[in-house]
Amino acid sequence: MTRRKFTSKFKTKVVLEALKERQTVKELAQKFEITPQQIGTWKRDFLNEADTVFSKGEKSKKSEAEEKKDQLLKVIGELKVENDFLKNALR
Repeated sequence: MTRRKFTSKFKTKVVLEALKERQTVKELAQKFEITPQQIGTWKRDFLNEADTVFSKGEKSKKSEAEEKKDQLLKVIGELKVENDFLKNALR
């Protein structure tokens, strides 16, 4: 049996239906042909990430900080390799 992959659009649709509470999770699971546990997982993930929806400016700052961190780690790695090479050359 192969695993099914769901689009983020589909997951959002299911979660929003679950949040409306017009139908039980069991009914929604039957309607969308997925397990109730999957709906619970998607709902929990959705609610955990809900605070990031309105933080567009912070998101780009975070990615800039991550890029800077990656760049600094790269420089550290290069310096370590160079340092090790020079130590071996002196032996």
